[in-house]
Amino acid sequence: MQSSEEIWSALRDSLRGNASESVWSAGLSTLRLVDYHDDQLIIGAPNQIQLQRVQQRYLPFITEQAKQLMGSQVQVSLTLSDATVTTVSEIVEEPALEVDAVSFVASVDRPARLDPRMTFDSFVPGSSNRLAFAAAQSVAETPGRAYNPLMIYGNSGLGKTHLLHAIGNYVQENYPGRKVLYVSTETFLNDFIRAIQTRTQLALHERYRENDVLLIDDIQFMETRGETFHEEIFHTYNALHGDGKQIVLTSDRSPRDLAGLQDRFRSRLLQGLVTEIDQPDLETRIAILRSKAEREGIDLPSDVAEWIAHRVRDNIRELEGSITMLRAFANLRQEPISLELAKAHLTNLGQEQVILKPETILAVVSEFYGLSVEDVRGAKRLRPLVHARHVAMYLIRDLLTNYSYPMIARIFDGRNHTTVISGVEKIREQIALNAETLSQINQLKRRLQGENRE
Repeated sequence: MQSSEEIWSALRDSLRGNASESVWSAGLSTLRLVDYHDDQLIIGAPNQIQLQRVQQRYLPFITEQAKQLMGSQVQVSLTLSDATVTTVSEIVEEPALEVDAVSFVASVDRPARLDPRMTFDSFVPGSSNRLAFAAAQSVAETPGRAYNPLMIYGNSGLGKTHLLHAIGNYVQENYPGRKVLYVSTETFLNDFIRAIQTRTQLALHERYRENDVLLIDDIQFMETRGETFHEEIFHTYNALHGDGKQIVLTSDRSPRDLAGLQDRFRSRLLQGLVTEIDQPDLETRIAILRSKAEREGIDLPSDVAEWIAHRVRDNIRELEGSITMLRAFANLRQEPISLELAKAHLTNLGQEQVILKPETILAVVSEFYGLSVEDVRGAKRLRPLVHARHVAMYLIRDLLTNYSYPMIARIFDGRNHTTVISGVEKIREQIALNAETLSQINQLKRRLQGENRE
């Protein structure tokens, strides 16, 4: 029995389910299990740069997730998983590439290929995602002709990235002569910065503009970037679209709500098909759990699937991750999966039919930071108050999807809705860059999902 591998698989699913896509791709996806014994978990990074990045930014988050899964006694440490690594000093001393360099240096955090598990066959369609699913299939079947561009938006963990990979996998399988590139906005930005530093802008243009299908994930992260990066994205879009090449993008919000985008880029996105993925209903969540269990050969009783589906309502990654964690516990204890096992060990899942209101979120956030609700809602500009205020705005927007920015603004003493957008985006950016903020948000979500106040 490979208990350590099962535990590592469960931990990876937990990390992916609770981290943003940018954090996952930039810092966590390349980590590997080195050893696990006597409550000592040793995780390997592929090179010194990744090791330092994870050590400085993400180790507290990883430790928190590991303790939830493996117990409070577990100790997490990092090491290099590859003996032939390049040191930071060696990278710094490396000469810059010539302007006419033939090859482009790809980002260290770009996936080597599309995830083969993310296909249309493994995607579970339902009332909440049926239009997005059908549009993605049409785009994959006739790239550049059906809907161009196609933009899919919705909250994190609902399947947007899955559909991007499904499109790419379908095109590669059925149109082997066409070039496909999947990239996150954060990776695009890293490539852009690297091209400027190494004077390889022409190679960057060739890499992105030679594709027949370009898939860009999480364009909401464009909002806080400089004008020069916006220009690069805009001209890349124009070059591809003008040649009849397919473009598919995802975001956590509609283009109309992305205040930081250039107006001309937003208008081009709105010329195509913009479709939303919403929170899956109970039947779809149960179907997702059964599909995951069937694909991985897990015997999942119906009562366990229903129990999990009632508690995880708005994140498919968390749904699927709960099965992996449950399988790990079952293997470790050498007993079949049962409702009793699920109730005993999936204690961090949300409570059944939680009802949240903005007042509840405000009260929990205020208590968490040791502040009064009146101060958090008010106009004082002290740094702790401003941070707590932005966190409350973010959680209301994230957990109460039916609340628009103007509605949230009215909760906070009638502020302008653009102030709320700015506050929410600041927290999103901090989550992607700061492990402490990510940990705070996760703690608050767990508290809120345990509330059941009317």
